[in-house]
Amino acid sequence: MANIIEVSELRKDFPNGVVAVDDVSFTVAEGEIFGFLGPNGAGKSTTIAILITLISPSGGAALVAGYDVTRHPMQVRLHIGYVSQDLAVDDNLTGYENLRLQAGLYHIPAAETPERIAQVLEMVELTDRAGHLVETYSGGMRKRLDIACGLIHRPRLLFLDEPTLGLDIQTRREIWRYINQLRAETNMTIFLTTHYMEEADSLCDRIAIIDYGRIKALDSPAALKSELDGDRVELEFEAGTPVEIEKAISIICALPHVMEVREMGDNRFQSIVTDGGTVIPEIFAALTGQPAKIGAIGMTRPSLDDVFLHYTGRQLREPAVGAGEAMQTRMRMRRIR
Repeated sequence: MANIIEVSELRKDFPNGVVAVDDVSFTVAEGEIFGFLGPNGAGKSTTIAILITLISPSGGAALVAGYDVTRHPMQVRLHIGYVSQDLAVDDNLTGYENLRLQAGLYHIPAAETPERIAQVLEMVELTDRAGHLVETYSGGMRKRLDIACGLIHRPRLLFLDEPTLGLDIQTRREIWRYINQLRAETNMTIFLTTHYMEEADSLCDRIAIIDYGRIKALDSPAALKSELDGDRVELEFEAGTPVEIEKAISIICALPHVMEVREMGDNRFQSIVTDGGTVIPEIFAALTGQPAKIGAIGMTRPSLDDVFLHYTGRQLREPAVGAGEAMQTRMRMRRIR
């Protein structure tokens, strides 16, 4: 299968001495749903900005649809669609008018425009709302229209940046369905960023994890999870002083099947164990007679969250923001509601 993205030793240095992208290399196959994950400041956004020709790299090479992003940016743009996490549709226009405006920006011939609009409206199931002002749309409908705007010129490659940010779980799952439908019906390649691990696990054929400007891991979700050893046993103490709980944890750490114990906060702990089914009864037996009492315990297999934490040392969460960013977020959330 041919590659639609080829990145080789890509680098981006900024004047303040920050190396945002540090010799990054990866490929994306045609027709693949490729996830790109990383904490804020990891180099994720900079890499994407280079691939969609918004900024130039300091070194290395990147080919998109066979074109060099530095030497042939216009050809690259003709083959890609980009849907940012911020809604780009105009509330004061109808759905149809938004799409007609987007068609004009891509110089789609006037004779072809109505058919193109009809096709993308049908794909995102907004045909019956095409003549309504976007200000009357729900958050999920706005996002679907936003995706339709990114599809009007029939790109081979669609970049989706946080496509479900701020949407409720039901609407998020609908967007997931549209993304899978896009790939199934058009063989479109989709380059996806997300802060939702469940989303990445559900949608992506492969995932790259980037941190401090470098690719830390790249494989299918299943393969990445299989690389982590052990089950996860999570427990919460309902009784016991800090000293008593500390003693209980030391007892658990000494058990033969326990590899590691991590503190999660609020008297919650996670144990990495070789066999959860064996360890749980051992924990209760070992703590018999101890003043620290376990109120809840459960076992899970390694998740994509665990993979992310393993490679970056941080949980993937929406970051704290400054006043300006907070204002933008509030405005975005208001529109979504």
